[in-house]
Amino acid sequence: MSRLVVVSNRVAHPRETRAGGLAAAMRAALKEHGGLWFGWSGKRVAPDERALHRESAGNIDYALLDLTREEYETYYLGFANRTLWPLLHFQPTVMQYSRTQYTGYREVNKLFAEKLAPLLRDDDRIWIHDYHLIPLAAELRELGVGARIGFFLHIPLPPPELLINLPCHKQLIATLSACDVVGVQNRDDARALFDYFSRRLGATRSRDVVELGGRHTHIAPFPISIDTAEVARQSQYAVNNSTVRKLRASLNDRQLAIGVDRLDYSKGLPRRFEAFGRFLAEHHEWRSRVSFLQIAPPSREEVPEYRELRSRLERSAGATNGRYADPDWVPIRYVNRSFAQSTLAGFYRISQLALVTPLRDGMNLVAKEFVAAQPADDPGVLVLSQFAGAAGELEQAILVNPYDPEGLVEGIEQALTMPLQERRERWAAMFEHVSKHDIGAWRRAFLAALAA
Repeated sequence: MSRLVVVSNRVAHPRETRAGGLAAAMRAALKEHGGLWFGWSGKRVAPDERALHRESAGNIDYALLDLTREEYETYYLGFANRTLWPLLHFQPTVMQYSRTQYTGYREVNKLFAEKLAPLLRDDDRIWIHDYHLIPLAAELRELGVGARIGFFLHIPLPPPELLINLPCHKQLIATLSACDVVGVQNRDDARALFDYFSRRLGATRSRDVVELGGRHTHIAPFPISIDTAEVARQSQYAVNNSTVRKLRASLNDRQLAIGVDRLDYSKGLPRRFEAFGRFLAEHHEWRSRVSFLQIAPPSREEVPEYRELRSRLERSAGATNGRYADPDWVPIRYVNRSFAQSTLAGFYRISQLALVTPLRDGMNLVAKEFVAAQPADDPGVLVLSQFAGAAGELEQAILVNPYDPEGLVEGIEQALTMPLQERRERWAAMFEHVSKHDIGAWRRAFLAALAA
């Protein structure tokens, strides 16, 4: 059987026990087929100290490459996260572009290819992940790698009209034609990529395959998911978790709304905070009856925009709390730290409402995790942005437009007042979907397409 090679910007270390759903899915795939996981080590070193670290765990080999500080700044902080991230999240006005950073991004992808190619076998299947490594397949082909290569984009893909804001869009997007399979989150993303290949690159299309420069690339949606059974199991056991017990006790039988997001401007957090404050202003009867817990671990704190976002949220939460809090009740609990997945599952289970309202998201797995964690007899309600990829699958959620403040307030009010029977019916339909279409199904579907 051919070996699977997974390539990602970051690698879940073999001794890392708190890895998320994607890491668990990759480990499961690698264990099943035997394979190699290649990526950045997370270390920033001097150029003469760079190393490729090799280790094994069972039938999985790990190859972790160090980067220099300059490479980290141009490839990761620069082009990947200050150029591609905002553009692909439909925010070209936030995008910052420099040729130096684009050059650094391409050089790191070339470096990855040069270090990975000697480790490959002819019958390997290579699965590359996310926007950090868009040109990697093309770099591998330049080195003579003939193995089948698949690429999966975890974040959204805007239409050609937005993609062309990127000065190097043709150079970059054309490299995807080096892949045998390109997976995206939903049909809209696939349509956008087909349109770009046809209208901007002159590729020919036959059903779900584009031909460019003599290469054929299969493009299709593969909506990512979660380990539904595991999240459900964790949520049931989490009633004995001391952190979950403390949270529940602190509520004094009040309702709990929850949001869990990485601290990022694509998540719509300022609008969410403002909507909750507006809800309390317009619905006096809910004051001191519901608290909103927002967990937002900081990310990319080296980037000024992220530091400003954190300060903005602190000011917004403080203003709402100062206006409405009682001595024994705080409206917004804003927490800038991460929690173990099992603890989060417990938080979801005791919440009556989840606010998942990104301005744009490839999928948003928190929405699916919230559904998986709910008790069947008394489930909570999911308020979900129509611009999250999950909205195309979880149609029984309360779908809202995060740019509509009145709509957000109405969504919160509808969720908190929804009758039990309606909550059960909506939840049951969503739980059935995420149970059938779990992370294992996603992994098998993509690998089947890559092997076809």
